[in-house]
Amino acid sequence: MKNLFEVSAVDEVKGRMAQLRVDSAAQWGRMNAAQAVEHCARGMELALGDRRPPRMLIGRILGPMVKPKAFREGEPMRKNSPTVPGLEVEEERDLEAERKRLCGLIDRFAAAGPAGCTTHPHSFFGRLTPQEWSAWMYKHLDHHLRQFGA
Repeated sequence: MKNLFEVSAVDEVKGRMAQLRVDSAAQWGRMNAAQAVEHCARGMELALGDRRPPRMLIGRILGPMVKPKAFREGEPMRKNSPTVPGLEVEEERDLEAERKRLCGLIDRFAAAGPAGCTTHPHSFFGRLTPQEWSAWMYKHLDHHLRQFGA
């Protein structure tokens, strides 16, 4: 499974991010491209431990059943998947500033490797290994890049 500990996956994601434009049309959802990039940056902050939301009750119940399907090789995230509380972005954002911020977070995550991953549980899935965090962050980025045709 692709993950952000692989240089090729990081390069791929950054190349696809470079394709995003202010006027890129969303194929689903309510966010524009700049908001989606900020949303992805907030997701990277989860994996780095900069954000530490509490476990959701629904995640405690359904997380163990959903996790194997969500982490399946070749299975992209579904359109309109639920969002971790606190990762929603409704305010207008600057695409170039957000792209730069997200690239910095991706670089920080990749450079730190497994030791740089949080040990704080994901709010829905619970405890994740560094490899799972890395794969999930790739899937999340891929999801939003596909949202904008990148």
